[in-house]
Amino acid sequence: MRMPHPTPTPEPLPFERDSALPRHLPPFEPAMAITPAAIAAFDALVHELNPDAARVDATRLHRLASWLTALPASEARRAIDERLQCLQDLRAMAADEAWDCDPALRRRLDRLFAYVDDGDDLIPDRVPLLGLLDDVLLIELAWPAFAAEAEDFRDFCAYRRIEHPVGDAAQQRAAWVRDRLAELALLQHQARVSDSHYVNGRTPEPVFRVA
Repeated sequence: MRMPHPTPTPEPLPFERDSALPRHLPPFEPAMAITPAAIAAFDALVHELNPDAARVDATRLHRLASWLTALPASEARRAIDERLQCLQDLRAMAADEAWDCDPALRRRLDRLFAYVDDGDDLIPDRVPLLGLLDDVLLIELAWPAFAAEAEDFRDFCAYRRIEHPVGDAAQQRAAWVRDRLAELALLQHQARVSDSHYVNGRTPEPVFRVA
């Protein structure tokens, strides 16, 4: 059974939920002349970024495209835009001089950005609405590889905005690490105190007895 994995938005794309996808599929849009080789290359990129991602094949892609086009226009646009906003968060993380990404992670980010920035990818960006489907699907399926780093970066940005740490980029990040470790130590101390509430580990006698 596939375990739940992080997704860029609270409501995942129904890529793996067969019950949420249409059974009867119209033909692909004429502009979506997708070849098996192109789908295989896209799937290979997905798994280069996130080896545990679901496999991409023509049937799943077709059903997802049909699901998207069946949505009201505003909902379809929101599904696209929410994931593109998460992409912008990753771009901000990669560009922030105070955030030193691991080199392997940065290479994966560069591969993700290069694909999304290519207008003539699996589904050409010029195709109305569906032209961005492969971009957001890549963001969705690759997200577990970036989720923890993105969450830490968001926390760092909130810390920097509220606490205004002094110093250069390295000093600001060091301050964030130091303060978050101090908060964690305090929480662990409070948990130990709570666990040792009873003297000698014995349950105290009840205050009231029922005769």
